[in-house]
Amino acid sequence: MSIASDLIRGHTDTIILAQLSAADSYGYQINKTIQEKTNQEYELKEATLYSAFRRLEDAGFICSYWGNENVGARRRYYTITPEGREEYRRKKEEWENSKQLIDLLIQTVEK
Repeated sequence: MSIASDLIRGHTDTIILAQLSAADSYGYQINKTIQEKTNQEYELKEATLYSAFRRLEDAGFICSYWGNENVGARRRYYTITPEGREEYRRKKEEWENSKQLIDLLIQTVEK
């Protein structure tokens, strides 16, 4: 079963903040982790991912810096800020509340 993109679309920022809460990372690695966690059922399109990075950085929720790779291209890493951690907490709480409401609304009633 494929995860419906429409269901997840509004939570891209929260997903990225969750990944960065664990450790600093870069775009490709974040997307790879998302794919692994979902058994390849979901991935962020590159344009969506980098638009979210820009939006989150403009809001002050993340910061970026260039890595010091000795081999290969330099990578732009992202780190979550204290404000980003607070935003993640708020968004996660919002998701939990929404999930509870949806569960109530879609439960069937035995007749």
